[in-house]
Amino acid sequence: MSISTVTTDDLRRMNGKEGLVLQGCGGDPQEWLDGINGLLTDEGILKNGSKFENISVFQNGSLTNILFPFEDGVEIDMGKLAMWRLHSHEQFGGTWLSDYVPNKLGGFISEHEPDKIKPDCRLIGEDGNIFNLMGLAARTLRHNGLAEQATEMTGRIHECGSYDEALCIIGEYVNITGGDESEDEDEGMGMRL
Repeated sequence: MSISTVTTDDLRRMNGKEGLVLQGCGGDPQEWLDGINGLLTDEGILKNGSKFENISVFQNGSLTNILFPFEDGVEIDMGKLAMWRLHSHEQFGGTWLSDYVPNKLGGFISEHEPDKIKPDCRLIGEDGNIFNLMGLAARTLRHNGLAEQATEMTGRIHECGSYDEALCIIGEYVNITGGDESEDEDEGMGMRL
């Protein structure tokens, strides 16, 4: 058995894989692994004595979550698991990996996908209120033809659990610069930002 810790970026690179994500899994991951294996065995979901052997623990915002990957050797009655997931959603927040990543993490990324070109955004020296910084970054993205990324970024920031995490999310979308580093001009005012 193996319990690994992964990042949300690791999850975003799991395109083509599937599994069950349980949300809000505080405490000992081994207890979760044993408990879910027992529960799914009792429900007739895990078949022929099979069980989950390897799980991945990850943080998203303030929640500790666990991915139970669908791997070779784990025999699952998928119909029963789907019904169990729906009936127990309020208790475990269960969802599929293929739903979780697009809806909570902004979608899957490919290892071969080139790094996105991020526009420069002057945030150093600005009012540090996270909503102000988010607004400046979103405006820069829209100004550079990246309105979809602006919407994605603001959605992720609204769901995150801390100021530091919000800053990291902004940094995924724009290059954070200071006053002399950015050449952006506000076209409406004719002023340098």
